[in-house]
Amino acid sequence: MTENDKKEQILTALEMKSLIKQNAYDQTLETFGLLKEVLQEIVKEYNSALQVKDPRIKFEYKERGQFEAQLKFAGDILIFSMHSNIFEFDRDHNIWKLNYVKENIIYSFCGIINVYNFLSDSFKYNRLEDLGYLVSRFFVNLENHFFVEGKRQKDYLYNKFGESVLSKEVIKEIVLQIIIYAIDFDLLVPPYDNIKIASVGQLNEKMEFAKTKTGKRLGFKFNSDDVG
Repeated sequence: MTENDKKEQILTALEMKSLIKQNAYDQTLETFGLLKEVLQEIVKEYNSALQVKDPRIKFEYKERGQFEAQLKFAGDILIFSMHSNIFEFDRDHNIWKLNYVKENIIYSFCGIINVYNFLSDSFKYNRLEDLGYLVSRFFVNLENHFFVEGKRQKDYLYNKFGESVLSKEVIKEIVLQIIIYAIDFDLLVPPYDNIKIASVGQLNEKMEFAKTKTGKRLGFKFNSDDVG
């Protein structure tokens, strides 16, 4: 292969892959924009329907920049975070079994929107050691086909990739399931041995809680603690 052949091969591959990734990015960003709209609509709809008019439990939406949005309700916060890069799946992923991907590999390049569940007090009291949990993530390709990994998302798993298209209605359905899961996902008492020792400095500075990691679960994984 001559140098010119190599040059042509490199430029062609670079241009093709870059364009595919850029289109997938644009589609994911558009989806994230719709997601932000859905979150704001949920806040308005559900706050007006709350029977108990207590500011401590109302829904609140917060813009956290181009790639992040926050939904707070009662003691929970959901952080929706779009990654700015496009990803490919490892060769062991089940997505490669789908004819949709086998027929054209470009459909496998996806943007990702992660959803994390935190305790609202973690932000209120600036407890930097507290833990948040990945409870769901959206994968979106350049054709707006998608699938979802996470809790209570059985209708949108990878085997529907290539069939399901994201819309505001679908996004709302997914978000509501995430909210339900977060509400049911209760805070557990940390193991005694994890917190039985505190330093004088921690007590004097009133940092005993900030230095103790607080989170709803330890060892959280998608393939465990499965709730239908």
